[in-house]
Order: sequence, then structure tokens, then C-alpha cells
Amino acid sequence: MTRASLDKQPHEVASMFDDVAERYDLTNDLLSLGQDRVWRKEVARAVDARPAQKVLDLAAGTATSSLPFARTGAYVVPCDFSLGMLRVGKKRLPWLPFTAGDATRLPFKDDVFDAVTISFGLRNVQDTDAALRELYRVTKPGGRVVICEFSHPTWVPFRTVYTEYLMRALPPVARAVSSNPDAYVYLAESIRAWPDQPALAERLRTAGWSSVAWRNLTGGIVALHRGFKEV
Repeated sequence: MTRASLDKQPHEVASMFDDVAERYDLTNDLLSLGQDRVWRKEVARAVDARPAQKVLDLAAGTATSSLPFARTGAYVVPCDFSLGMLRVGKKRLPWLPFTAGDATRLPFKDDVFDAVTISFGLRNVQDTDAALRELYRVTKPGGRVVICEFSHPTWVPFRTVYTEYLMRALPPVARAVSSNPDAYVYLAESIRAWPDQPALAERLRTAGWSSVAWRNLTGGIVALHRGFKEV
């Protein structure tokens, strides 16, 4: 079993997700107490995919996150660097164009996608800023980015309770339901180390995105950031 460290070596992170691929969606549902379904709906609303638009779903894993875009009639490309995740997804959803790719060197031409999105994956990329620049590169002028990521609860007393849950309750639950519980220790540590909402917004602007804004979900446990590529 593999557990990535916070320096996020790509081979370690990919191998860790390979290990948990089969039960990944079930484990997330249990650990988030079902909130992951609510968050996916909010992502779909923010992306606002339309028929015939091209949507890149980066760090798509098994493509559970890609389905809402496909249902709108958009052409969605689930992309991930975990081959284990892609294999599980392809077995379940053989009609989707699963693509192996590194977020810092995307295998797409410039100005291809109407919308690009990444949910709970940017935190696992070794070079966050390079990934934000790559997402910008492959987006058409006038297109948009939507990032859904764990963040920092806005109410301080709740933030304390949440941090205790991450570090104390989450690992034992993961041991009961996951094939690689150590992966969820990494998950908890990486959430704690992730920048807050304003800091991530500033990194988006530095990568070239404009009109950057964010919205908190579940009290700031998760934040949705959106930005646009100017025409």
C-alpha cells in the first residue's frame, strides 16, 4: 500500500489513488456523510455546461464527477494521472473518453475547452501554479474554470471541531471502509496544509484568470472558485 507525503511526488500520489480506486466513491460518500453528492451538484451548477460544449474534468478519477456534464449534452473529457482510477471508470462508463494526463503538462492543444474543472484534485498536484496555468492554456478565450476543493471553515469554533474530526475521527473510519486507510491520513494532512479561500483566489489571478470569485459550501469545509479567460 502507498501513502503519499506532503511533497506530493506524482508517482506516489498516482500509486496511492490506484490502491483506493475500487472503493473510492463509496469511501468518499461515507467520510463526507453524503455531502459529496451535494458538492457535485453545486459544481455542475457553477460549470453550467451546455450541449456541444467541450468540458475538461481534470482529476476525474472514476468519472463520477463527469456524469452531470455529460447529461447536459456537453462533450466531457475525464482526465486523471491514476491509471487505476481510469481503469475502474472505463469499466463502469465505457462510453466516456477517459484520458491519462498530468495536470502540469496536459495532453491537449491550446484554447480547446469551453470549461475546465477540477474537484478535490488540485490539492494533490505537486505544482499548483503550473496546473492553474495549464488549465488556462487549454481553455478557450471567454471560457471558465471551476475549482472545488476542501478549504477552511469560516466559523472559528467549527473550524476547531472540523480539524479534530480530520485528524482523529477520519483515519479510524477510513481503516474500516478503505482498502488503503493511510491514503486518508494523507488526505487529512493535505487539507490542513491547503491555502485558504483568498489565497487560492490570488493564485488563480496570478495564473491569468480574471473575475475570480469564490463561494463557500458547508460552512467553508469546501469552497468553489470560479474564474474566466478574457476574450
